[in-house]
Amino acid sequence: MLVTGQNQAKHIKEMQEHDMRLALLCEVGKKIGSASRLTQLIKQITRMTQHTLKASASSVLLFDEGNNELYFDVAEGEVGRALKRMRLTSRCGIAGWVAHHTRPLIVNDVAKDKRFNKQIDESTGFVTRSIICVPLLVHRRNIGVLEVLNKLDGSGFDEEDLETLTAVASTSAMAIENTRLQQSVLGGYRNTIMALAAAVDAKDPYTAGHSQRVMEYALLGGSLLSLSHNELEALEYAGILHDIGKIGIPDSILLKPSPLSPDEWIVMRQHPLIGASIIRDIPFLEEARKLVLHHHERYDGTGYPSGLRDKEIAVGACLLAIADTFDTMTTDRSYRAALSTEDALEELRRCSGTQFCPLAVDAFIRGLSTKSRKTPSLVRL
Repeated sequence: MLVTGQNQAKHIKEMQEHDMRLALLCEVGKKIGSASRLTQLIKQITRMTQHTLKASASSVLLFDEGNNELYFDVAEGEVGRALKRMRLTSRCGIAGWVAHHTRPLIVNDVAKDKRFNKQIDESTGFVTRSIICVPLLVHRRNIGVLEVLNKLDGSGFDEEDLETLTAVASTSAMAIENTRLQQSVLGGYRNTIMALAAAVDAKDPYTAGHSQRVMEYALLGGSLLSLSHNELEALEYAGILHDIGKIGIPDSILLKPSPLSPDEWIVMRQHPLIGASIIRDIPFLEEARKLVLHHHERYDGTGYPSGLRDKEIAVGACLLAIADTFDTMTTDRSYRAALSTEDALEELRRCSGTQFCPLAVDAFIRGLSTKSRKTPSLVRL
């Protein structure tokens, strides 16, 4: 009876571990479908894999073809920061061997394996006992390796671990490559967007660089409002594109050195609608489009084009309105000299609660006060 009980307990444990491995593969698939950033994607994969294989560390090394090196794109565990600063030749250590031969490898006693590179442990203070490493292959092309180190219970890795890691690597490699391609395409889109914005700014010598500055100012405030990555990304694009609709405004109005007539203002106030229309059919700019459309709304409801008020206005649009006004006030115009920063900030405070959202004004002013000490990191795909 005792033997039967032990066998039953072993069987239950094996079933549980099998379920965990299946759950890992399902979860990797879900993350791959939802992750928009390469680093985020790889972090999720390594953390889940490390947890499922009950190991103390894991990392992904990607191949830098230009320098023929492997670099730690993501390294989990206690020495991740040190590893992130290291680069290895493509044949260095066990990871290099796997990358070069494109074959998976289990080494349960690295001290007895000549391929093991002791310098990594010496540099980080980590003690590697065992390692399982698999290549990341896309259409037979190696883009890096996925490795997991040291079972938490001190045991060695086995073929079932290898089978699990190989399956994860196969799915992950394709996802990494697809994400890279997507980022490359989006990078091209972004360059086009920057060129369009620059073309609008160039129409008037007084507005040169305006869109770039508005984007940076808006992100200063956005970084202090706990906006999500996607919200900051939309804010960045909207900052660059907020005046894109001025392409459709006649130069006789856009460049008029004297105040506009009531009829001319009716035309000028069409530029948010024109801008939103221009980018309407670009899916990844949908959230940015909403901010472009509403960046001239006012907190008290007297803005345009929709007369939105208070919380009806997205916080990103509120930040754009503040950034746009601040840059306009602090740069020279044909009809007046630039205001000082102090005077412009005082004007924002005066109009807080009427023209501008108080929360956004406060965030912008606090963000601007830190600008000289720390330039915000712009969102990158």
